[in-house]
Amino acid sequence: MGQGDFEDAYQHAAAISPAGVLAPYVPLALWVAMDLVEAAVRTGRHAEAAAHAATLRDAGVAALSPRLTLLATASEAITAPDDLAPRLFEKALATPGAHRFPFDLARVRLCYGEQLRRTRAVAGSRAQLTTALETFERLGAKQWATRAVGELRAAGRTDPYALRRDRAPLTPQELEIAQLAATGLTNKQIGQRLFLSHRTVGAHLYQIFPKLGITSRAALRDALASLPPERPSEDRSQP
Repeated sequence: MGQGDFEDAYQHAAAISPAGVLAPYVPLALWVAMDLVEAAVRTGRHAEAAAHAATLRDAGVAALSPRLTLLATASEAITAPDDLAPRLFEKALATPGAHRFPFDLARVRLCYGEQLRRTRAVAGSRAQLTTALETFERLGAKQWATRAVGELRAAGRTDPYALRRDRAPLTPQELEIAQLAATGLTNKQIGQRLFLSHRTVGAHLYQIFPKLGITSRAALRDALASLPPERPSEDRSQP
């Protein structure tokens, strides 16, 4: 999958668990489910992809763990019509605890970015793809990073790293608001803590999202985790 050899990936995944079937007593059948769905779509096997996504849904796989919730919901998004896919991708990214699985989260962002690019939602596509690229690089997933770079170029970004360079840093207040929002607090609750109106908090979040390269509140935790550590200022009073 990382190399983009989708036919080979489909054959391997289908050998573990055929499309539309969750092979019994084969734990890996759950872990390769999204691989099978994505590879099926990318090789024109749309019926097989839809059948496998439906099997995951009907078997209640999403209820087993946050990671499987993320993968099963993303599988539905990959097979959904273009007008329904964004809502399902956002639902997948909003999975509680999904930040504990950064590689899988980046994979979902990669698929989401591809879908947005295909439907000409270029700004949203670049945001998702850039965040995915940052995660793949941080994890050392070089082939996946190469895929993300290719998608960014297809989305019109000749320099895939420009978005990160162009982003303005968060101000101290924006960082505090973002951190509080990432914990699940509402704008009203954040405002009460910081002595701001909920409208002011909302206005700050409106500025924060593009700085972090995200499009939803659900993506805050992962985006904040990917920020480089702040360098301590030098103490120039010492000789």
